[in-house]
Amino acid sequence: MSALEAWREYLCKACGYIYNERDGDVDSGLAPGTRFEDIPEDWYCPICGVSKADFVLVEEGRVGTLRARSSASISLARDRGSLRRSSKRKYDVVIVGGGTAAWKTAEALRALSQEISIAIVSQCDADRYDKPLLSVAMARNLSVSGLVKETGAAAALRLEIALLSKTTAISINASRQVLRTTIGSIHYQHLVIAQGAQSIFPAHLPAQYCWRINHLSQYARLRDALGASSRRVLVIGAGLIGAELSNDLALGGHSVLLVDIAPRPLARLFADSEQTDALLKAWEHLAIKFFGNTEVLEVKRSATHGYDVRLSDDQHITIDEIVVATGLKTCDRLASSAGLTWKNGIVVDPITLVTSEAGIYALGDCISIAGETSRFIEPIGRQAKTIASQIEGEALIPYKNQRVPIRIKTTSMPMTVHSS
Repeated sequence: MSALEAWREYLCKACGYIYNERDGDVDSGLAPGTRFEDIPEDWYCPICGVSKADFVLVEEGRVGTLRARSSASISLARDRGSLRRSSKRKYDVVIVGGGTAAWKTAEALRALSQEISIAIVSQCDADRYDKPLLSVAMARNLSVSGLVKETGAAAALRLEIALLSKTTAISINASRQVLRTTIGSIHYQHLVIAQGAQSIFPAHLPAQYCWRINHLSQYARLRDALGASSRRVLVIGAGLIGAELSNDLALGGHSVLLVDIAPRPLARLFADSEQTDALLKAWEHLAIKFFGNTEVLEVKRSATHGYDVRLSDDQHITIDEIVVATGLKTCDRLASSAGLTWKNGIVVDPITLVTSEAGIYALGDCISIAGETSRFIEPIGRQAKTIASQIEGEALIPYKNQRVPIRIKTTSMPMTVHSS
């Protein structure tokens, strides 16, 4: 696009913030004049932290209304930022992330010391919930609110830590021990990166039409969209999450089409077909159709309702909702800013979980040991204790990287396999 063409504005659907191409987003590293299509895919809304895919082009004639909504959101965020800026800006430990890994680390540290100052920097509210329950909630008749065990605010009060919610970590200056965020710079003595992982999204699919279920807020919006009536749902990806979610959606009364480029579901976990064949048989009484050796080629809005989908065998289907479950990846922006060694994730010492930079640790979904990532819950508690033992303990509790059992929560036929 020529610089002479009109600057465009894009609205964050979550909070109302408007990105203006003329102004850019300097705090996030986007210079004035940065066109929206040139923004990296891992960029986040500086107010609420949702992804670039959650922005829509502001239509001509609606600018004033949407800008008023945006101004209210920005004003609220600035008020919140002013309150935070009046409090302590330097902490013994700063933890980046608002999920299980972050809270486990905070708990492990607090168990060793009541005096150490701790801050959690989280893009979301950091409410505590068990992420594995997202794929069995319907079978267990759990509401979205019922999934929350403790709000982030209540957990922070209980542990006597500072929770900087709805705050995005932008970059790390390791030499100065400073974390730059959307509410300003925070000084730390020790930094723990527990940022998790993001859903992988096929580039050829329209992001605005597809759900990615990796966080409670995303799952809540899907449940709202599904409503109380039966819906036709396409699930792309028949790995662990795709298979579990398909099973749960069907038990929730929805009709599911599960598609994967592999010939059978869970093919990456099971070398032979015996267990996956048994799963397909268990699904025979549910409204689940599996399409193997199949790729989704095109998704378009239907002229009537829902979406028209073209598959690789030239089959056309009409769907109400689409869920993408094609795996996870770790965002490298924060690690890159600190110059941390990277290989499929943040490289850490396999015994201490220290990164390539002294004083910076990492755990959970975002780390890499011998080039391999671990996307499982079980190791996180042990990892947190290892990190806490070095920050505040008297002796190192070494981390042992070991195979863990993977419990596949396809409740029609639960299965267990050991990670490689």
